[in-house]
Amino acid sequence: MKKLLNWVDERFPLSALWKTHLAEYYAPKNFNFWYFFGALAMFVLVLQIVTGIFLTMNYKPDAAQAFASVEYIMRDVSGGWIIRYMHSTGASMFFAVVYLHMFRGLLYGSYRKPRELIWIFGMLIYLCLMAEAFLGYLLPWGQMSFWGAQVIINLFDAIPFIGPDLALWIRGDYVVSDVTLNRFFAFHVIAVPLVLLGLVMAHLMALHEVGSNNPDGIEIKKNLDPNTGKPIDGIPFHPYYIVKDIVGVVVFLMVFSVIMFFVPEMWGYFLEANNFIPANPLSTPSHIAPLWYFTPYYAMLRAVPSFFGSQFPGVVVMGLATMIFFLLPWLDRGKVKSIRYRGWIYKTALTLFVISFLVLAVLGTMPPSDLLTWIARILTIVYFAFFVLMPWYTKIDKTKPEPDRLT
Repeated sequence: MKKLLNWVDERFPLSALWKTHLAEYYAPKNFNFWYFFGALAMFVLVLQIVTGIFLTMNYKPDAAQAFASVEYIMRDVSGGWIIRYMHSTGASMFFAVVYLHMFRGLLYGSYRKPRELIWIFGMLIYLCLMAEAFLGYLLPWGQMSFWGAQVIINLFDAIPFIGPDLALWIRGDYVVSDVTLNRFFAFHVIAVPLVLLGLVMAHLMALHEVGSNNPDGIEIKKNLDPNTGKPIDGIPFHPYYIVKDIVGVVVFLMVFSVIMFFVPEMWGYFLEANNFIPANPLSTPSHIAPLWYFTPYYAMLRAVPSFFGSQFPGVVVMGLATMIFFLLPWLDRGKVKSIRYRGWIYKTALTLFVISFLVLAVLGTMPPSDLLTWIARILTIVYFAFFVLMPWYTKIDKTKPEPDRLT
């Protein structure tokens, strides 16, 4: 085995990669619960790719056969039902894990210098996930799939000058049709996953270049052992954090299994009842709403008044709500990174931001009304105020002194 390993190392840096990214990659020794979600995101990504491969073996990307092929997978393919539920539940769990991973960044300032590029790669991954979820949502060719895609694509139609041509280009036809299904299938299965995997690699490479953040927000590379040159407050990622992440994966799989075996539809939040009905272009569902992970932005879209009958202002607000995350590293002027040492102003702002996001997510699932629209408008302002006012309130916030070493 040693001779074989030496032979491989002469031709490929296998041992060097193992040492650089696992065995000799030193991570802060005070990781807590919030540091499970990066590894869980990697785990769910692999799960989605593997289950997706098996689903494509029996799925037909054809408007006349797509819905029937999904039913065939569920009823006749050996183990098909569990693979389909693993994939559909995995999509929602992916977003749950990613949202918690992003929240960890807001808690401990993981987007601050020198990790700006890690944050940017992470946000690009988030946008790719949104695209991947939207493209995959059409594939079952159910009622909500069809009409949800119709609504979302029509938003591009609201863009001045280029909107109609852009919507036509996305659909490949004047309506959502077999052409749309085929191109969405190609992007969902091949194009976007390739980009996603590339971004994940870039995200990890950038992370291992500058090192992981920690709950104290202290750079462990500043305190090195004079004999070994290794961080005093760090421990090797392998085996310590490998074991820790395995515990997280086991707990995640317990929750995942309960959902998948007992409530795979999650009362309509993971799989809607209308999606178990074949797509009918002549029958519009009474209430069209996206899946839960898009509903905060959908609520913002509906909250913005139309301008001369155009939904373009709402589309702009919805787009800005996601893109503004890219600016976080430069909006935050705080003297410390971690919420442990921040003052009450940042803690209050972050709490209001989380509340606004969660309530908007609930509002996005409900039929619109005048009262709910006004609540959504107020919460949209709160959402954007968190970012727009950040340079001011983080600068005046009274912070506690950071310790020299990890606590």
